[in-house]
Amino acid sequence: MEHQTAATLKRTLKPIHLWAIAVGLVISGEYFGWNYGWGVSGTIGFLIASLLVTVMYVTFIFSYTELTAAIPHAGGAFAYAYRAMGPMGGLVAGYATLVDFLLATPAIAFALGSYLHFLYPSVGVIPSALAFNVVFMLLNASGVKESAVFSVFITALAVIELLIFMGIVAPHFKMDNFMTDPMPFGWSGVFAALPFAVWFYLAIEGVAMVAEEVKNPARNIPKGYISALATLAFLALGVMILTGGVGNWRALSNIDYPLPEAIGMVLGKDNSFTKLFASIGLFGLIASLHGTILASSRQVFAMARSGFLPEKLSAVNTRFKTPHWAIAAGGVVSFVAIFTGTTSQVIILAVLGALVMYIMSMISLFILRKKEPGLERPFIAPFYPLFPAIALVLSVVCMIALVYYNLLLSGIFFGGLVLAGGLFLLKGKRAVTDELLNRPAPSI
Repeated sequence: MEHQTAATLKRTLKPIHLWAIAVGLVISGEYFGWNYGWGVSGTIGFLIASLLVTVMYVTFIFSYTELTAAIPHAGGAFAYAYRAMGPMGGLVAGYATLVDFLLATPAIAFALGSYLHFLYPSVGVIPSALAFNVVFMLLNASGVKESAVFSVFITALAVIELLIFMGIVAPHFKMDNFMTDPMPFGWSGVFAALPFAVWFYLAIEGVAMVAEEVKNPARNIPKGYISALATLAFLALGVMILTGGVGNWRALSNIDYPLPEAIGMVLGKDNSFTKLFASIGLFGLIASLHGTILASSRQVFAMARSGFLPEKLSAVNTRFKTPHWAIAAGGVVSFVAIFTGTTSQVIILAVLGALVMYIMSMISLFILRKKEPGLERPFIAPFYPLFPAIALVLSVVCMIALVYYNLLLSGIFFGGLVLAGGLFLLKGKRAVTDELLNRPAPSI
C-alpha cells in the first residue's frame, strides 16, 4: 500500500527532548486537579494514596520501558498488545490509549481557558480553549524537532516555576495545618482519592508515542523515561505536602487554581508576585497541552497505519514529516469534547483510558516474556516479575476505585469499547502487515 512506504517518521529526538515531552505531558497535574483528592480523603489520606500511586508509576515505567525499547513503535501500548494478544488485544489497548490522550487534550485546554478567564475575566473560557488547541495543533504539524525544542523550553519554565513555588511556601509550612483532620473519611477516603493521585502522573507513558522519532531508542528511551519520572515524583510530593501546610487545606480542596491561592495565603492576594505567579502558571498547562496533542496524533497515526482507523489518517506530510491528518482528527475530537463535556468528566474518562492501557501493557509484558523469549530487549524490567505484577495489581485497584465512584461515565467508556469491538468484528477488519512489528498481523 502507498501509505506504508510513505508513512515514515523522522528520527531526531534525544534524551533531553524525551525528558521534556514526558514531564511536559504530565506537569499540568501538579498545577490543578490533584487537590480535589483532599476533599475525599484529607491530607494524610491523600498522601497515602499518592505514595501508592507513585509506587504504581515507578514499577509501571520501569516495566513499560522494556516494551518501549524493545518495540519502538508509534502505537505504544497498541503495538505491544497487538503483538502479544493479536488484533483484539491491540484494539482494546488502542481504544484505551486513544481515550486517554484524545480526552486529556480538551481537559487541559478547558483548564487553560478557565485559568485565563480567572486572570482576565473578559476572556471567554471556550474561545480561548479552542484557540490554544489550534495554535498547538499547528506547532505540532510544523515538525517534531521544532515542537520538541519548544517542549524543552516551556517544560523547563514550568519546572522552575514549581521550584520557586516550593521555595516561597516552604518557610511558611506548619505541621499543625497539615495534620488538621488528616483522614476524615478513614481508609475508604484513601480508596476514593486514588484517581486524583493518578492525575499527578497521568500521560507520562506518552513518550512511547514518539519512539519511532528517537535517535538510538534502546539507549535514549530509558534515559528519558527514568529522568522524567524522578523529576515528577519529586515535584508531585513536594508541591502536595508543602501546599497542605500553608493554611486551611480545605479552602484549597475544591478550586482549579490551588497554587496561586496558596501563595496568596502566604504573601497576600494583592501582592504583585502572587499575580505574576498566577500568570506564568499557564506554562505548566501549555506544556501538557502541547505534549498530549503530540502523543494523541501519533496514536491515531499508528492505528490508521495498521488498518484500525481510516487509512488517510496515516498520511505523513512530505515537507514536515508529521502526521498532519492525525493531528487534525485529534483536534476535531478535542473541539467536540470542549463543547459537550465538563473538565471533571473529561478527566475521569481520560484516567479510565490510562488505567486500562496500563493493565493491557503489563499483561502484554508477561505474555511476550513467554511468547518471544528471543526478542531483543535493550532494557530489562528490574525485579521481574515483581515490578510488573505490582504495577498490574495497583492499576486494577485504581480502576475499581474509579469505576465504583463514577458508574455512569464508566458505562460510557466500556460501552464505547464494546461498540468498537463489535464494529471491528462485524466488518471483518484485519490489521495490515506492519513491518515495525516484524511479523504479519495474526488472524482472529
